[in-house]
Parts: sequence; structure tokens; C-alpha cells
Amino acid sequence: MNAIVTVVGTDRVGIIAGVSAFLAERNINIEDISQTILSGNFVMMMMVDLSSSTGTLETVKQELSKMGEEMNVSISVMHEKVFSAMHRI
Repeated sequence: MNAIVTVVGTDRVGIIAGVSAFLAERNINIEDISQTILSGNFVMMMMVDLSSSTGTLETVKQELSKMGEEMNVSISVMHEKVFSAMHRI
């Protein structure tokens, strides 16, 4: 099962490292990643594979949301099918 993780906030050291470490600790593989900095704002999107995850999608969502609050960024997670349906033209 794939999911899309988005991270948005003011750029600072350690955002990618923190999110990547969180995913690795839960056996979640990063399949694809894109990140950029727009006028000092950090924007990252990842496609991750949760098929071997030690937690459920809902648990991962909640934990990443809390982590985002602690890092002062917004982190959201949604199932790949939901993401695709929302962005279909």
C-alpha cells in the first residue's frame, strides 16, 4: 500500500532527516521524493510504501502530524488512491 506524505513549513535544518528517520524506524520505504524551497518555505512530497510498516496508516498519520507540530511544519499523509482521485482532471 502506497501513501503520499507532504511536508510544508519554514525551512530549517533537519526536516528531511527527521521525517526520513521516522519512516525508517517504522519500516516504511520512501519510493519517490521531491523537495524544494520556495521563498524560504520548505515543500516536500514523498510516495511511501507502507506494506511492511510496523503501524497502520491511521497511526502513521497521527504520529507524523504530532511530529510536524513539534518541528513547526505541517505534515499530512493520505492513501495514494485518495490523492490520485483528488488530483484527477
